[in-house]
Amino acid sequence: MSAVQATNPDHSIADAAQLFGDDPLTRRFASVFARIAEGAVEREQRRELAYAPVEWLREAGYTKLRVPKQYGGEGISLAQFFALVTRLGEADSNLPQILRVHGGFIESLLEQGDESLCDRWLTRVAQGQIVGGAVSERTGVTNNSVRLTQTGGAWHLDGEKYYTTGTLYADWVDVTAHDGQSDVRVLVKADTPGLERIDDWDGFGQRLTGSGTARFTRVAVAPDNLYRRYNASEPRRNSLLTAYYQALHVANLAGISRAALRDAVAFTQAKTRTFGVPGESSPRDNPLVHRVVGRLASLAYSTQSISASLARAIDEVSVARQEGRTNEQTYINLDIQTFQAQQIVIEQTLQAATLLFEVGGASATSETRRFDRYWRNARVLASHNPAIIREAAIGDFYLNGNAHNERFGVAREAAPATEAATATA
Repeated sequence: MSAVQATNPDHSIADAAQLFGDDPLTRRFASVFARIAEGAVEREQRRELAYAPVEWLREAGYTKLRVPKQYGGEGISLAQFFALVTRLGEADSNLPQILRVHGGFIESLLEQGDESLCDRWLTRVAQGQIVGGAVSERTGVTNNSVRLTQTGGAWHLDGEKYYTTGTLYADWVDVTAHDGQSDVRVLVKADTPGLERIDDWDGFGQRLTGSGTARFTRVAVAPDNLYRRYNASEPRRNSLLTAYYQALHVANLAGISRAALRDAVAFTQAKTRTFGVPGESSPRDNPLVHRVVGRLASLAYSTQSISASLARAIDEVSVARQEGRTNEQTYINLDIQTFQAQQIVIEQTLQAATLLFEVGGASATSETRRFDRYWRNARVLASHNPAIIREAAIGDFYLNGNAHNERFGVAREAAPATEAATATA
């Protein structure tokens, strides 16, 4: 049975889904998400990259939903957006992650509030252009080893990144580098000579996210594509971005919990034999199976409710920021709330992905169904940011009032001005 069939059995899980609410946006994208769900198992089995689903989302306007209307987008709230992320994650959890950096780029520009940057880049996003990321590295020291240098008046990037989620599907790559003076963010067109985007992501889950290597060999960079300077050795403060990036994972995990419930119901309704019971005996009438499905439904409800609550909290801080009502403590409190949501949603989604197999015995392990992808994908999403570190940060906050101290680079001195890039940002 295909994933799209699984969403429409008799006594449909779609009816139970009304418990989570419905709105025009959900209905608008329902057919696109159903189309994505229909091919999810086949893409997984063939390791077929999700180029077509990304295009369907682009054509449907999903990639510009958070862009303000004055730049050609739709300006929906974060709460509305994360609700759609959950539905997309239910269809195929690779897709929210593929577009995670794209969404973060939009939020970073909105947060900076630079009108010229917003006008230049958000207009392009509204026209359908997609941004992928090249931020992290597999090196012995947390650092930006990719260099932005100037030779003969021309700027270029050299180095290598890994975990470059979404770059295979992107029109632009958002790169972190160091120019001898500071850490910088630069945008590079994805087809620029010297840029290699390599599909070598070897994680056992989220296999289609394009999270492998990006290699830069004298990649030309236009000076005005350097859009931000920052210090990677300092914790991120006064920003929604930590909460945004983690809330997107939380919403995606909630989608996996929904998918586990959906498939458990469809699988059980189609079976005519219960283990250990002679003759024909429908599992749908078995009280023990009722308990399993009841637990799955409760987990799906819990994860989605936590995700929705977190999204509303981020929305409230976003509005308060625009009105000048935030301070550093506002963002610290929001980050802690986000970390707390992670702890519970990760645990409950992994439980749901395991419990799914209790409705079907050995037949549920068939490769034709790929039910294992829910646990693998949830485990990989959960492992992007070790929950145990976040749990310790929560404890330190409640006991000592300390903010989390996550950093993404080492402190280093600027190079002499004659050797360093001096682009105007």
